[in-house]
Amino acid sequence: MPTERSLDVISIGRSSVDIYGEQVGGRLEDVQSFAKYVGGCPTNISVGTARLGLRSALLTRVGDEHMGRFIREQLAREGVDTSHVITDPDRLTALVILGIRDRKTFPLIFYRENCADMAICEADVSDGFIASARAIVVSGTHFSTPTTDAAMRKAMRLARMAGTKVVFDIDYRPVLWKLTGHGLGEERFVADRGVTAHLQTILPSCDLVVGTEEEFHIAGGTTDTVAALRRVRELTRATLVCKRGPMGCVVFPGDVPDSLDLGIRGPGFPVEVYNVLGAGDAFMSGFLRGWLRDRPLEDCCAYANACGAFAVSRHGCAPAIPTWTELTHFLAHGSPTPRLREDAELSHIHWATTRRRAWQEVLAFAVDHRAQLEAMAERHGAGPERIAAFKRLALAAARRACAGRDGFGMLLDGIHGQDALEELTGAGAWIGRPIESPGSRPLRFEGGLDPAVILREWPAEHVVKCLVFYHPDDEPALRDEQERQVLTLFAATRATGHELLLEIIPPKGSEAGEDTVARALARFYDLGVKPDWWKLPAPDSQAAWNRISTVIAERDPLCHGVLILGLDAPEDTLKAGLALAARQPVCKGFAIGRTLFGGAADLWLAGRIDDDGAVAEMAAAYGRMIAFWDEQRAAAKRAAA
Repeated sequence: MPTERSLDVISIGRSSVDIYGEQVGGRLEDVQSFAKYVGGCPTNISVGTARLGLRSALLTRVGDEHMGRFIREQLAREGVDTSHVITDPDRLTALVILGIRDRKTFPLIFYRENCADMAICEADVSDGFIASARAIVVSGTHFSTPTTDAAMRKAMRLARMAGTKVVFDIDYRPVLWKLTGHGLGEERFVADRGVTAHLQTILPSCDLVVGTEEEFHIAGGTTDTVAALRRVRELTRATLVCKRGPMGCVVFPGDVPDSLDLGIRGPGFPVEVYNVLGAGDAFMSGFLRGWLRDRPLEDCCAYANACGAFAVSRHGCAPAIPTWTELTHFLAHGSPTPRLREDAELSHIHWATTRRRAWQEVLAFAVDHRAQLEAMAERHGAGPERIAAFKRLALAAARRACAGRDGFGMLLDGIHGQDALEELTGAGAWIGRPIESPGSRPLRFEGGLDPAVILREWPAEHVVKCLVFYHPDDEPALRDEQERQVLTLFAATRATGHELLLEIIPPKGSEAGEDTVARALARFYDLGVKPDWWKLPAPDSQAAWNRISTVIAERDPLCHGVLILGLDAPEDTLKAGLALAARQPVCKGFAIGRTLFGGAADLWLAGRIDDDGAVAEMAAAYGRMIAFWDEQRAAAKRAAA
């Protein structure tokens, strides 16, 4: 088999949106809210293998609607090749509604009548695409109808011709073979001679066959596991991998012995089972990471069982699969708790390595100000609707200056900036949104006491920005209250899936040395708070930067980094700080506000310039700041080289 191919693995078949009940321990009938994830065995495997560092692609169909676009966009975020995710204009994307009743009961309902992925046909399968991969993965469901069966068999024929390995995930779902009613979607085994005979025609062309004991029962035609495996062995020389739940797995590269214990055993990991749905897809992802990297079968089993352990410990299928960074950390260090979802270190690694986007740079126009603009409007006799109109002008100015460059961002609020927020959301920009009550000390949240309730209404792409006027030497009662608020907010952002930008400004009148901000960061890390971003006043010395960089590197090397704020400084003063900041690898850009819009806002609210004049003035100021940052960053790179 050629070693140089553009892809490691192509998964083919089911692609759906999983609508997962968020309440655990009750009937699906009583679930009140749901989370939305990509789903379907091959789609989950495509995500899992991509997270584990394989070059992964998916061949499927999705509908020409919102759910289909969600799948496509999420796959792209995960690094999956979507060139053969076909948009079907006539059919809807499949849906699955799932719940977690208890450790043994996981109700699910498949909405797959004439769905898009079951329209995959032979014309969708091209020889060049199949030959570009080291392996393809086909799954049992797509052999259940004549059209999809023909497409899968074509893919397998092309794979054999090209020297591409064929991996068969038995993935037996009786309901999808029309063997049970719609309400028995969780049923894992129904004996059926017709299904057995059909599956046995697939086995001779496979190089790797993976299934649970029940899935080998349907493939082998008997509920005696050893006898079933031996029947499968009669039909194929493929490596057989039998998943055994908490007992791990056993692999048979050759003949099947008299006992499962005589195969190559991969022991399971002692974790608490929270949700078995998707565990097999995570298992397959881990096994393929080893198998396609020519690792010993024992290593393949360790990767697979560890990935399965993560999946049964978390909510969701694809979202639960670990990244390679997370997996290797777990294999090296284990976990102090069998409830992996409660392991703070693993949870942080998982969060930080599966963020929606890895921003290399953010150059944000900050116009989330409320109190300052309200005071300015009052001075000029302007109503609050004028502030909202001004923020739309600021958005227009920012877009003009940035001209679509990568790293464009804005800080906008939901009080006066809601219209601008809605316009920018979904456009690919970095968006920060404040949650603090302006000027509050101790910290209070705008919109309610519980930030988790507030954030449930925010789009996932909005980065939660929280300004804290904080000094590590604050009076203890004040310091403790502010820290409790930040801890509450941090937990809320993780629970709702929002990134957190923590802005630290020492309060006016306090003594701030070159180690003050670094000490503040260290204190929050000590408390277990790991923001995705820090927003800080520009340090005026390299020594202060060194302290900040060291704290972040030691406490959270997965942090996005630091954004520099402006504090309404004159442009020349601000540039001096940016020149030093541009030389710091930990600094990813800036979030500057009043320096860019303050003059224009004052003139516009006073009626001394019109809309075009305000936009032009802000765009020019923002453009100058971007150009200066680019110059300084380039100079820093030349100096480093």
